[in-house]
Amino acid sequence: MLITGGETTAPGTALLIAAAPVGKGRLVDAGAVLPALAAVPPSALTGTRAATVVELADPLDPQTVLTRIRAAATAEGPLFLYVAGQLQLDRRQHLPHLALARTTPHTLRYTALPWHWLASELTIRRPGTTTVVVDLVTAPEVWRRLTDEGPRLLALGSAIRLYGRVAPPPDRREAAVPSYLAACAAIWRSGARPDPAALHEQAALQSDAAGALFLAPAPAMPFPAAVPPQAAPAPAPVEDPHPAILAAAQAGRHGEAAAVAAAWEQRELRAYGPGSLQAVHWLEVRADLARLAGDPALSCELWMAAAEARLTRQQTADDPDVEGAVDRAHHQWEQIADAERARAAAPRLVALRQRVPGRQRGALRVLRRRLEQLHATPAPPVAG
Repeated sequence: MLITGGETTAPGTALLIAAAPVGKGRLVDAGAVLPALAAVPPSALTGTRAATVVELADPLDPQTVLTRIRAAATAEGPLFLYVAGQLQLDRRQHLPHLALARTTPHTLRYTALPWHWLASELTIRRPGTTTVVVDLVTAPEVWRRLTDEGPRLLALGSAIRLYGRVAPPPDRREAAVPSYLAACAAIWRSGARPDPAALHEQAALQSDAAGALFLAPAPAMPFPAAVPPQAAPAPAPVEDPHPAILAAAQAGRHGEAAAVAAAWEQRELRAYGPGSLQAVHWLEVRADLARLAGDPALSCELWMAAAEARLTRQQTADDPDVEGAVDRAHHQWEQIADAERARAAAPRLVALRQRVPGRQRGALRVLRRRLEQLHATPAPPVAG
């Protein structure tokens, strides 16, 4: 469902995701909170006069969710993600996943959304413009890890504000309800418009807090009282180039964005050497910029290079960053309209898929099937 409201040309964006398995594996009735949130003025969800709201209820496929998140991440104004659902742990990699409608413990790797995908897709956002609000119930194994590791298990990066409630598995046979997000909706419907920090405090007090873990950004560290700021000035930080790069890409200045990213890649190559994580990061930034510029062939090539660089660093084939790079290369390859370019890139991608099967069952088989179709496509006639 798409709702628009307000009158400004730079609206905020809110993406509402309510997801949980169908059947006895359901720990939370995630969708129960959607009617309450739908009754809230769209502008309240984003804190802006104009707002675009996208609602995703009980999605079946992780790629569908990923596509919506990816589209929302390109929004120019403030972005708010509201997520109600349940977290389960991948038994192979021991990573938290957001369970979707078809998720079972045995199909988790193929039917749930890896939590780290969320962080990965939001890295292109300008710092300070993205807020994620969660109301999650955990499977027992996730709760045990949260007890041991704390909130860092769900960290999305310092540039993203993360608020919300994470609850242990319910004791009773009935599914839990997202009472934290329901409390947020009630506060908004009362006419109040607190900032995110104040809203979090009020919702935490009004929601079911039995044993729950509440998430909020850490406050900035103050100067020590005995040392005035002037006595120990901090060195001037290097300005973060990501906001300017993203702004250029969103304004259609794709060549400028790519040139700046390439310059930063060269800087990191000189400082840390080929194959360093710093250099690989900028390779991945360039890959995503090529996607934004509508050049899937280049994006595919750059994602493949990033995957190969990570494998050369001895990262394993099931490492989330390796899998993510190959998955993105595969997705971009499928978007290549020029059959000749697609055929040219295919052998390298097939070789990567053989080493990195990924989470989507049958990805290599699908790749080979499309490649057969491409080989069956006649080449265009040569002009005489």
